[in-house]
Amino acid sequence: MCIAIPFEVREIKDNLAKVSIGTTSRVVYLDLLDEIKVGDFILVHAGFAIEKLDREEAEKTLSLFKEVVDEIY
Repeated sequence: MCIAIPFEVREIKDNLAKVSIGTTSRVVYLDLLDEIKVGDFILVHAGFAIEKLDREEAEKTLSLFKEVVDEIY
């Protein structure tokens, strides 16, 4: 199963963005999206930003992930 994870954009250089959520950070490709800026929330899958999200949608998705993890562990 593949899951896309919401991250917040912290830095942008060329077609790469440093993104983070909580204590986790990654560098991802922005090639598939236009007009992304620092502070935006994006869905990341396989190292690529695949969709821009608003803050509310990102927080809702992360909350659902937390519920699933809490149920498993």
